[in-house]
Amino acid sequence: MRKIILSIHTTLDGFAAGVNGEMDWIKIDDEMFDFVKSFTDNADTALYGRVTWQMMDSYWPTAGDKPDATKHDKEHSEWYNRVDKVVLSNTMKDRHAAKTTFVSGDVSKKIQELKQQNGKDILIFGSPSAVHSLMADNLIDEYWLFVNPVILGNGISFFTELARSIELTRQTTKFFSCGVTALNYSVIRK
Repeated sequence: MRKIILSIHTTLDGFAAGVNGEMDWIKIDDEMFDFVKSFTDNADTALYGRVTWQMMDSYWPTAGDKPDATKHDKEHSEWYNRVDKVVLSNTMKDRHAAKTTFVSGDVSKKIQELKQQNGKDILIFGSPSAVHSLMADNLIDEYWLFVNPVILGNGISFFTELARSIELTRQTTKFFSCGVTALNYSVIRK
């Protein structure tokens, strides 16, 4: 079975974005980009919520073509254009985009079916609303929380009320020179 791996930046107090979606507090550098490339090398599907997909799709398809494109821009643009994208959205269900499937309705069933298909890992970057839905149905298999050394006090929460708890086991912790700590947890399946 394929795994869904969440990679998300969060503040120390558990916010994935500011009140208005701000992410200017995220610390990222080449060391982290190189590290995250190990995730993309092992994934052939990207899973997004509507807002995050729109943001990603407005940048990544051509990011590697720009004259000033960084090594990371070129690598991630190539990956983004190669992989299948799955977007959780009730408002975009009739939309069409290259290598993109829009999922609405019984999301849990459709994501379970996706996990049963042959392939590599499924990555979800950011997408707090989609993550809430996946967490409610316990569909995420592995969590990578990139904890940034900042406290926002309010914003878009990564964590939400769940009907049940999700038990995790720590796999690893990685420290980055920019001050970010990556916490890796796997879900305990009973």
